Amino acid sequence: MRRFLPLLVLALLVPGLAAGAETKKKPAAHILPHPAATKVPGGKALSAKPVSADDRAYGALQRGYYLTALKIALPIAKLGDPVAQTLVGEIYGRGLGVPRSDEEAARWYKAAAKANHPYGEFRYGLMLLDGSAGYKDYAEAKRLMKAAADGGIPLAGYNYGQMLIEASPNAGFAEAMPYFAKAAGAGVPDAQYAMAQVLAYGRGVERPNLEQARAFLAAAARNGHVVSQIELGIWMINGKGGAKNAALGAGWLRRAAARGNPIAMNRLAHLYKDGVGVEASKVEAAKWSVLAKRADNDDATLDDFFRKLDEDTKKSALEAANRFRPS
Repeated sequence: MRRFLPLLVLALLVPGLAAGAETKKKPAAHILPHPAATKVPGGKALSAKPVSADDRAYGALQRGYYLTALKIALPIAKLGDPVAQTLVGEIYGRGLGVPRSDEEAARWYKAAAKANHPYGEFRYGLMLLDGSAGYKDYAEAKRLMKAAADGGIPLAGYNYGQMLIEASPNAGFAEAMPYFAKAAGAGVPDAQYAMAQVLAYGRGVERPNLEQARAFLAAAARNGHVVSQIELGIWMINGKGGAKNAALGAGWLRRAAARGNPIAMNRLAHLYKDGVGVEASKVEAAKWSVLAKRADNDDATLDDFFRKLDEDTKKSALEAANRFRPS
């Protein structure tokens, strides 16, 4: 599927990750991730199985018979069936068995959106936001995103929540909460992380609730959300929002580091250096500090630590760093 587009920015006034390292604080404008990092729950081409007089096209699409799917769906789409129209839009938008064409994708998604089909509204709204529809129309995109959200598309709800906050940085949080909560309940990791943030910092809710925030962080972390894995690890190490568990916290940081995240690499280097949640290891600490530095995550404390190591330890750490491949 074509990647979801970077849409909006949530200006949450929250601090950066704090865990004993000198990594720069993340700008508030980038506290919450964008849907670009999010897959539709279930990983299928369409967010839900369509209900149509003939869903053979959907079955063919899921099995990888793209031209068969197009052959079945196109005549139905031309007759005005919005389910078939979204499927044809999907085929052209992703270039499945045919040359990719934003123009054709926009044509069919727009037709489905006009028929009030939620997935068509969602996809055409995205295209209006990034201009791939041939032009940009933020107001119409916002209307379509709300319609898609109300029609049951979880990612549309997350996106619409972001739009509400951009329009009203104060009151928007309360308006966005129901959309974030519904998307989070549907398993959208970005929405689960958003819920963790608003609950942790009391935006759009009566008061902060760290226990609930940690539960949402854990859900997002289990769904592979890297930033949540980092923050959950730090919360567990510090005992924030629940009991301290340095070993489990280190495990979450190790997962994020293994995927190549430089902040996680930096934090993990400190844990190995200080023996927090892991057995202290100069080689492991040096390895992760080297990897973090190669990813432009500078840390004066770790630089000083590395310089003071003996040459054999440095060599072992560098060899280990050179063997590293993100998972």
